Amino acid sequence: MQELNFPKFEYRFKSTENKVSIFDVIRKKFIILQPEEWVRQHCVHYLINVKKYPKSLINVEKEMNLNGLKKRYDIVIFNPDGSIYLIVECKSYSIKIDQTTFDQIARYNLVLNATFLMVTNGLNHYYCEMDMEAEHYSFLMDIPDYKPK
Repeated sequence: MQELNFPKFEYRFKSTENKVSIFDVIRKKFIILQPEEWVRQHCVHYLINVKKYPKSLINVEKEMNLNGLKKRYDIVIFNPDGSIYLIVECKSYSIKIDQTTFDQIARYNLVLNATFLMVTNGLNHYYCEMDMEAEHYSFLMDIPDYKPK
């Protein structure tokens, strides 16, 4: 797999029927290793080990309803009160992040109302802070570290 623009982390792998899987510490199971999953797992480890978000507040690949369509978000971090703090959209490292990617996460945020958004292909990362009242967003250099309330 491609080396990504994240710190180095330890991963568990297994191989079955000529397919390599990577262990997801949030879903607590092995997931077939595809390029997007490689990016997602790096991002999960980054959020836990660098940004210090508790595993208990992280959700990975859950279904949501968007205007009657079933969609899946990649990573969501909740606030302790159950509201959504951060949505992460992961793309394969071979996919260029463009306006379509930002449009996708913006549509998800119409339903989820997160404070922060992150878009990554593992090589390039983009971060935004949302101001829902002013219907405005600001790009950031990084997302904030976890601060327990």
